[in-house]
Amino acid sequence: MTILIMGLVIFFGSHSISMMRPLRAQLISQLGPMPFKGIYSILSLTGFVLIIYGFGDYRADGLIPVWEPPRFLHHVTHLLVMLAFVMLAAAYAPMSHIKARLKHPMLAGIKAWAFGHLLSNGDLGGMLLFGAFLAFGVIDRIALKRRAIDPDAPAPKPPTIVGDLIAIAVGLGAFLAMMMLHPALIGVSVMP
Repeated sequence: MTILIMGLVIFFGSHSISMMRPLRAQLISQLGPMPFKGIYSILSLTGFVLIIYGFGDYRADGLIPVWEPPRFLHHVTHLLVMLAFVMLAAAYAPMSHIKARLKHPMLAGIKAWAFGHLLSNGDLGGMLLFGAFLAFGVIDRIALKRRAIDPDAPAPKPPTIVGDLIAIAVGLGAFLAMMMLHPALIGVSVMP
């Protein structure tokens, strides 16, 4: 589990810099925008790879049970993950009512995904992994609320139903694909 923890620290440590605006600005001015982005990307990717490897290693060694989730929570997880995929798609789709309402649909999607997985994973490694993503999502959203609004930022485009339809179609398609690919990619069947 040490590799998993190292991955979480590196991944979320690098992502935390975006919440510390003065430090981020100082690093960009000292390193330059492109080197900063390069180092940030390398650290994030390294952390992500360590998370994947570490969680796989933890699972191979045997799960450490903490509690046994009731079976019905798996259905709640499916619903939350489906909504998470729609939210993630809304982050990149043309301006939609979903994006306008959530303001930060990617963070909302990550929180829904993490919370859903916390409900159906009662082992220590799963709780650590998904709990870390949920906690970071909450902390980052609070930081975004406290960030000053840029008066020079362009006004957002008005939301359209087309943006909603694109987000829903792409999100549902990605969700169904993940349901089918989950056993091959993650090693756990999620189909009933």
